[in-house]
Amino acid sequence: MPRFIVAGEAENDIVDIAQYLKSLDLKAAVNFIDELYAANALLADSPALGHRRDDLTTRPVRFWTVMSRYMIVYRATTPIEVVRVLSGRRDVAQILRRGH
Repeated sequence: MPRFIVAGEAENDIVDIAQYLKSLDLKAAVNFIDELYAANALLADSPALGHRRDDLTTRPVRFWTVMSRYMIVYRATTPIEVVRVLSGRRDVAQILRRGH
């Protein structure tokens, strides 16, 4: 059984962020992928580590931050499901509202 599942929208988010970071600095893109994978593994082992953000969504998801500005949005299921990976600089509430 997989430790975590990455939904299609989250895969697109990851590719977009990695490409953006790569355009600035290849090492930053590699660090992002490494930190994202480590965070997903950590959350798979302890799904309750993340926190709810009722100010952003009523959806049954939790949030975990990597690299101080990217939010992993996930369902604390077994295995966890990463539904989005978003920059905190974006309108996260609006993006998640469109997902309903």
